[in-house]
Amino acid sequence: MKKIERAVREITPFYVMELLRKAQRYEDTIHFEVGQPDLPPAPGVKKALLEAVEAERFAYTESLGLRALREKIAAHYLREYGVQIDPGRILITPGTSLAFMVAYELLLGPGDRLGLSDPSYPCYKNFAAMVDARTLTFPVGPHNDYQLRPEDLGEAELDVLHIASPSNPTGTLYRAERLEALIRHCETRGIAFVSDELYHGLVYEGRARTALEFSDEAIVINGFSKYFCMPGLRLGWMILPEALVRPAELIAQNLYIAAQTPAQYAALEAFDYAHLDRVRETFRERRDWLYGELSQLFTIDAKPDGAFYLWCDVSAYRDDAVAFSEELLERLHIAVTPGIDFGERQTRKYLRFAYTRSIEHMAEGMERLKQYLRG
Repeated sequence: MKKIERAVREITPFYVMELLRKAQRYEDTIHFEVGQPDLPPAPGVKKALLEAVEAERFAYTESLGLRALREKIAAHYLREYGVQIDPGRILITPGTSLAFMVAYELLLGPGDRLGLSDPSYPCYKNFAAMVDARTLTFPVGPHNDYQLRPEDLGEAELDVLHIASPSNPTGTLYRAERLEALIRHCETRGIAFVSDELYHGLVYEGRARTALEFSDEAIVINGFSKYFCMPGLRLGWMILPEALVRPAELIAQNLYIAAQTPAQYAALEAFDYAHLDRVRETFRERRDWLYGELSQLFTIDAKPDGAFYLWCDVSAYRDDAVAFSEELLERLHIAVTPGIDFGERQTRKYLRFAYTRSIEHMAEGMERLKQYLRG
């Protein structure tokens, strides 16, 4: 019972998923809430998935995952970043959520301290609570380009620092100098460094840099849900320091045994770069269109470098973005995520709009919203 009481007290709901459930009550809902791409994966993915099913590839793989898939991922890092990765350091996971849990089981224990930016992806702090760790948050905003700097951390005593680049909810990208500075700060203080790079590939301004360019000791987490357009196949990966591979494998063996076998075979065909370029350009067009529309209504203090979100200050219209999001859903059938999902510091001023649907779909929502606010 104590465990249940603590979970209720410390593990907050993932508000966007609850909002999605409410939004499904209306047939004409305009969806700006959920961060999942509506585009298909590379054509070879479906073919490989069907072939895996036809061949009855339903047995477990080893816990690290298919060797062929880990080799594909290693080749991807060499192509995109010029970084040589031993496939033996790669662990395939059932989505990035399980990758985060493996990382936290490796690095955190009761009372240990996890450092996060505020705002940031809401599940991080909940995963920390599951291993009885404490979370320390550090504000990001226009004053630091929504990116942590070593001086923002000061002398805080941390066991792990976890960043995301590009980030959810702002889409801001860590530049090389700041990323390296944070890594060096952590190295000198014995702080483990975890880098969530799930939105790499969906970068429109600047160049994404992996933490592995600056340290072999960083844990890097990525997956197939966003750029590769495979959210429902639930596949992620983590790249680990050599000394942590075996402990991570043992955790994986007990936590989930192995990632889904047919999905792993399907992912072998995901690295179709001509297709992925088209995915990126589609989201770039959507970002530019929606940014142009929303910036006429709200304050956007961070034009996203990547991912597929816009972080909008709506305080000129309402002082409570939670109530405003409910108002928009009930009156206009527009679903948008309130900022409180992502932190505590001034997040009640913000709504997060996802541009994961077609421009035609979003245009209908913008027309409803403009008319409502003008009325």
